[in-house]
Amino acid sequence: MRLKRYLFDQIHNDLAEKMVFLGGPRQVGKTYLAKSFIQKEEQYLSWDRLSDKKMILNDQIDSKLKLIILDEIHKFKNWRSLVKGYYDKFFPKLNFLVTGSARLDYFRKGGDSLVGRYHYLRLHPLSLNEIAKNPSQRDLLDLLEFSGFPEPFIKKNKIHHQRWVLERVSRVIQQDLRDLETVKDISQLEILAQCLQSKVASTLSINSLQEDISVSPTTIERWIQILELIYYCYRISPYGPPKIKAVKKAQKLYLWDWSEVENSGARFENLVASQLLKFCHFEEDTKGLKTELRYFKDIVTEKEIDFIVLQKGKPLFAVECKTGENSISNSLIKNGHRLKIPKLYQVHMGKKDFGSEEIGRVLPFITFCQELNLP
Repeated sequence: MRLKRYLFDQIHNDLAEKMVFLGGPRQVGKTYLAKSFIQKEEQYLSWDRLSDKKMILNDQIDSKLKLIILDEIHKFKNWRSLVKGYYDKFFPKLNFLVTGSARLDYFRKGGDSLVGRYHYLRLHPLSLNEIAKNPSQRDLLDLLEFSGFPEPFIKKNKIHHQRWVLERVSRVIQQDLRDLETVKDISQLEILAQCLQSKVASTLSINSLQEDISVSPTTIERWIQILELIYYCYRISPYGPPKIKAVKKAQKLYLWDWSEVENSGARFENLVASQLLKFCHFEEDTKGLKTELRYFKDIVTEKEIDFIVLQKGKPLFAVECKTGENSISNSLIKNGHRLKIPKLYQVHMGKKDFGSEEIGRVLPFITFCQELNLP
């Protein structure tokens, strides 16, 4: 099963202008996608391979090539200066596609000597519109069960998936963490990662996690930030205009691999969250439009809207996730109109489709993805 990833055309276009930095979770398909742009194996250089490392450091790159992939180059302390020197020397005859499993944007912060020389793109797991032109209910169920990471999704084998999940979590924490931070008690951080699986789709309480792991709130906050940096989880912030009494600080947490979530309702919500985050990052990375994923919770009634997508600070649309398909959420309608959100959607895994975007529309998640042409 060969898949054309959703960023292929964008990378092709961006390489005509500048270098391209491709970030994203470990095993999401960055190397596979990058290699689709080259014809010769010598165009791919990995910092993890000793022979390639020597070639890079000794300035032995073949200037006759048109494109070279530099994989995991950010593990080198002075990688910015190295890549800048290569680019200034060889571009436009030779260009570079830089990939990395840890968050490249983490390394790009502060004193970025490469500014103006690259486009940055974030690769996400597979989604419905990527795996099929007309996705089916079976496609959706497979995504929920096997995740959107290419290897387990393509194999669709339960035992392989279970082994893959354990191995991926170990590699992410043991290897990617080592490249970013120094954590003395990695076993405790692994316990935190396990605890977070049961916190998905609910407001995250640092205090409750403190009781589970017996470390300080400051340490837990730092560890969650680390898990975000290595693409294990991500958080979304609340949305609340000044005049509305809404939650302002408490965040909700989701996993990059939603198949780790045991509760079926939370897993479906996590899948929807990941699809919406993918849309937000795509809008930012390819169009330069500041796009954010938020949620809403009224302080008085404690009623929520699962997701609100903001563009340039204004609500674009809202999405509520429900397992049922017979009625629409009163909170979505009432609070959606209070917040002046132009389009209101309630997605589910069934077949019913009724209502309108302006008043409140109930529709299958598959239809929602197709009609909004989500990446």
